[in-house]
Amino acid sequence: MGMNRREFLSTTLTTLTAASIFGSKFSFATQHKADKIGVQLYTVRDAMQQDMDGTLAKVAAIGYKYVELAGFSMDDGKISYFKHTPEELKAALDHNGLDAVSTHVNYKSLNPENFPKVLEVSKMLGHRYIVNPWIDDDIRKQPDGWNQAAATFNRAGEACKKSGLQFAYHNHWFEWFPVNGKLPYDILLQETDPNLVKMELDLCWISIAGQDPVKYFARYPGRFPLVHVKDIKKLPKVDASGKQDFGDSLNDMTEVGSGVIDWKRIFAHADQAGIKYYIVEHDRPKEPFESIKTSYQYMEALRF
Repeated sequence: MGMNRREFLSTTLTTLTAASIFGSKFSFATQHKADKIGVQLYTVRDAMQQDMDGTLAKVAAIGYKYVELAGFSMDDGKISYFKHTPEELKAALDHNGLDAVSTHVNYKSLNPENFPKVLEVSKMLGHRYIVNPWIDDDIRKQPDGWNQAAATFNRAGEACKKSGLQFAYHNHWFEWFPVNGKLPYDILLQETDPNLVKMELDLCWISIAGQDPVKYFARYPGRFPLVHVKDIKKLPKVDASGKQDFGDSLNDMTEVGSGVIDWKRIFAHADQAGIKYYIVEHDRPKEPFESIKTSYQYMEALRF
């Protein structure tokens, strides 16, 4: 039996509506976003020195809920951040509703004499991760310096685990200049316990070094719970001499989404990498608060 015009239109409308609903749900289900977007406070370091509470208020007003601490100092066993006591910093974080998920601490603070105090303060500040962002030159230049660093990281990682924390290492560019035929970054990944030592992968620096983060995600799945998200207008030429000091001389860093790094391609592998927190950073912004606002807006809108 043939259907009349009214039945035909009703059936067609129902079919189209269902297709639209299920199609949009399917599209939504296959897209991901960066749920936990943080900012490395090194980006606003000068402002933190001058007005810590006011600076954190501006960070929170942009929309950030997570921060990563910089400005760590340890003198005679006493820890400070941006010349403020941990207690003062904790009060300012709480006042502005910010979660200090992680902190950067120097290599010397990892020794057995200093690290218990680092752990104590980190737990008080509510960190989940303690990150070492730089291995001192006098260590790296030794013949077995990277192996020494790996052993130090394993010890720090074990101490963190006992305290309910996670240790991690943050890279720069020199980890991909070969030492005795091996890449230092690979040495660290291979010689540290994956349960004790994670990586905070700086996605800009690894790109500058000419490496592909996606390949590392595939080779070491789950090792990268933290990533630094910063962009660059053009990738500089690098060589294995290690003479470049991009940290001081590089002027092409830019806001996230304004440079050449393919964020969608990288973050499409976020689950494989184990990424939990996306930490925005800009080493030398002209206008720090505008910079972190632009980067936040890009990351908040990004789908991958």
